[in-house]
Amino acid sequence: MVRCGIRPASRFDLAQGGIGFNGHFGKLYPNYVRGLAYLAARQPAEAAAEFQRMLDHRSIVLVDPIDALARLQLARALALSGDTVKAKSTYSDLLTLWKDADAKIPMIDAARAEYARLR
Repeated sequence: MVRCGIRPASRFDLAQGGIGFNGHFGKLYPNYVRGLAYLAARQPAEAAAEFQRMLDHRSIVLVDPIDALARLQLARALALSGDTVKAKSTYSDLLTLWKDADAKIPMIDAARAEYARLR
């Protein structure tokens, strides 16, 4: 169980300063890092919750590339937890998002291979 102090800042995850429309790159990076820590600790349910929280608050993420990375890590967490149906769906959504991306990018290639292994 991860007990290295990754939860205390979570109460500030959705806090936003300022008024009006602002693009906040990196706003939900703490969630992403916590999710990665949970994955490294082999706690896929907790990891999936962090990544899903990011996707549930896309109005904060906006066009930040962390949105696509959260989808990838969510798919990995779901696969690790044994929920292959949701993992396949998440990978499929991600690969649809990346359909026009350069196929030579290692992360995209890895995602395609991971998706193929779930079939």
